[in-house]
Amino acid sequence: MKFNYQGRTKDGDVRIGQVEASSQEAAITLLQGNGLFITLLSEDKSPFYARRIVIFSGVSRKDVVMFSRQLSIMFRSKVSLIEALRVLSAQIKNIDFKEKVFHISEQVEAGTSFSKALAEYPKVFSPFYVAMVRSGEISGKLSEVLNYLAEHMEREYHLTSKVRGALIYPSLVLSVVLFVLALMVFYVIPNLKNILETTGQELPLSTRMVLGFSDFARDWGLIIFLILGAVVFFLIRYKRTLTGKRAFDSFFLKIPLVGNLLKMIYVSRFSENLSTLISGGLPIVQALETTSDVMGNESYRGAISKAREAVRRGDNISFVLGQYPELFPPVFTQMAVVGEKTGNLDTVLMNIVDFYREEIDTTIESLLGLMEPLLIVFLGGVVGGIMLSILSPMYSMMSF
Repeated sequence: MKFNYQGRTKDGDVRIGQVEASSQEAAITLLQGNGLFITLLSEDKSPFYARRIVIFSGVSRKDVVMFSRQLSIMFRSKVSLIEALRVLSAQIKNIDFKEKVFHISEQVEAGTSFSKALAEYPKVFSPFYVAMVRSGEISGKLSEVLNYLAEHMEREYHLTSKVRGALIYPSLVLSVVLFVLALMVFYVIPNLKNILETTGQELPLSTRMVLGFSDFARDWGLIIFLILGAVVFFLIRYKRTLTGKRAFDSFFLKIPLVGNLLKMIYVSRFSENLSTLISGGLPIVQALETTSDVMGNESYRGAISKAREAVRRGDNISFVLGQYPELFPPVFTQMAVVGEKTGNLDTVLMNIVDFYREEIDTTIESLLGLMEPLLIVFLGGVVGGIMLSILSPMYSMMSF
C-alpha cells in the first residue's frame, strides 16, 4: 500500500512525500527509521485507473536467489542483519517480495530470529531454506549458508529448466499434429468429401473410416471437448488430494524411461538436501524430516518418513531405505552404508549427487535423441495416412 506523509526532520524542515509499506505501522517505522517525526500519514486514495495494476503477484525462485546472494555479500561486508534487510527491501522491484522482506526486517528488529521470521512465508522460503538458515544462526556461519542456498537453488532451477526444456519439443510436435488434424477434419476433408460423393464410385475402407471420423468429430466435437474438459478438471481436483497425489506420483515413477529419470532426480535431491543439512549441524532425525518436506513426491516422502522413525529407534538410514529398491537403487544404499560406517555420510551423499548429475544429463540427452525421430515419424504417419486415404480415390478417378 502507498501512504502520503508529512513530517519534520530534526532540524525542523518539513518533508512531504509518499512511501510504500505493508501497513500504516510499517510506514511509520520506515519513516522514523529515516529520521522523520511524522505529523500526518494517510493512505493513498488515488483513483483505480491511476494505480498500478498487478496481474501476476508472487515471488519467483530468481528473486529468492538474488536476495540470498546479496544478503550473504552484505553479511561479509559487516553490515548488520536489520540494516541489510532494509536496504534489500528498498531495492527489490517485486512489490510482493518487497513487503515480505520489510516485514521480516521489522520482526528481526523486534527480537524474532531470522529463521522464525522467514518461516512465516512457507510459499517463498521452503522448510529446507528455513532449516539451513537456522543452522547458520546456531553455527555463526549465516553468510556461508546463504551463499550455499543461492547456489543450491540455482542448481535446482537449472535442473528443472532442463527437464522442462526436454518437454518443449514433444509438446510442440503434438500441438502441430492436433492443429493439422483439426484443420483437415473440419475444413479439408468435408470439401473433399463432396467431390468424392459426386463420383459415385465405391470408396476404400480407409477412406470411409476417415470420412466417418470427420463427420463424427464435426457432429459431436463440442460434446467430446466438454467431456474431456470435465475429465481433466476432475483429474486436477483429484490430484490435489493426498490420495490422488500418491496415485499420480506412483504412476509417473512407473512410466518407462521417464520413471527412471524422475527417480534419479529425486534421489539426487534427497542426497543433496540431506548432506547439506547434516553438514550444517542439524540432527539426523530433523534433517530427514526437513528433507521429506521438500521432496515433492509422496512415494519418496513416505519412505523417508519411515526412515526417520527407524533412525529415531536406532536403525541406520541405509537399512531402511534399502527396503525400497524401487525408489533407492542399490548403488545409493551401498554408498550410504559406507558413509555411515566411516562417519562421512554427508560427503558420501554429495558424491552420489555428483554421480547422478552426470546420469541425469546423459538420460535427458538420450530421451531427446530418441523422441525427435519418433515424433517426426508419428507426425508424418498420421498426416500422410489421412492424405493417402483421401487422395487415393481421387487419383483412381483421374486415371480413368
